Amino acid sequence: MKRMRLILLCALVLLTCGCADVSGEQAEGYDLYFMRADLEEASGDGALQAEKVYLNGLEEADTRQMVETLVTELLNGPMEASLKSTIPSGTTLLSAEVKGSQAVVDLSYAYSTLSGVGLTLADQAITLTLTQLPDILSVKITVRGRELVYRDKQVFTTRDVLLFPEEDVVATVQATLYFLGEDGTLTAEDQTLDLYEGDTQVGVVARALENGPQGKDLSPVMPEGFRVKSVWLEEDVCYVNLSSVVLEELENTTALPWALEALGRSLCSLDTVGEVRFLVDGEFAESYGPVGIGIPYTA
Repeated sequence: MKRMRLILLCALVLLTCGCADVSGEQAEGYDLYFMRADLEEASGDGALQAEKVYLNGLEEADTRQMVETLVTELLNGPMEASLKSTIPSGTTLLSAEVKGSQAVVDLSYAYSTLSGVGLTLADQAITLTLTQLPDILSVKITVRGRELVYRDKQVFTTRDVLLFPEEDVVATVQATLYFLGEDGTLTAEDQTLDLYEGDTQVGVVARALENGPQGKDLSPVMPEGFRVKSVWLEEDVCYVNLSSVVLEELENTTALPWALEALGRSLCSLDTVGEVRFLVDGEFAESYGPVGIGIPYTA
């Protein structure tokens, strides 16, 4: 399999030199996450590093097939000598499923030999690899159909993965975030949010809302399972892209009005944001579940 990946990499080099492949399509590039072989050379960049792999013949693959392909490639290990796999040798993929926006990966017994930091890094590597797929927002990893009971949590998202130490903070931003107070209404909480390289102000505000409040007298406003698909700023308009797949999974849709109101208020607390417009799967929509979103939110 490594030989096949090497052939594909060579094919890409030929393509970049002006040669076309037989089908006229360029191979799709994906990031596989591995551990640095020498952590002393990491220079504060974190233990995990992405290695790009280029795969042909996946134009018609559905999300489940893509999950299976990426996990299989991850189990094959890295090409670069400076990297090593976080996953124990001999681990095999037993099954790959997609349930809504969650990828469920079942691995063989060898994976259960991991514990502590080793298990955390392996979970993170799989999570980062799979959540680059646009329809995957969370990952669940089991061993022979069972959860590892000694884990602190069983479902992982990209926000659970800390790749950058504190010294890599490039800036901070002051924001007023809204959570549920003791009286059940939205209550403001001022927070100083760290921005790492590649972060945006609107992105860290959305992530901080998902992470929950700092104060003990406040409660999270986002319903269980709710995630923002993407968020970006164009001039002074902030676009919040929501997922229809996530909506189908939500049990408590009555909490959605509070969640979207909190998003709108929190994002508008930034000096750079004049209004917030909600999208569904990248398209304008009149409603998201029981909540009307056709009118932009302004402070």
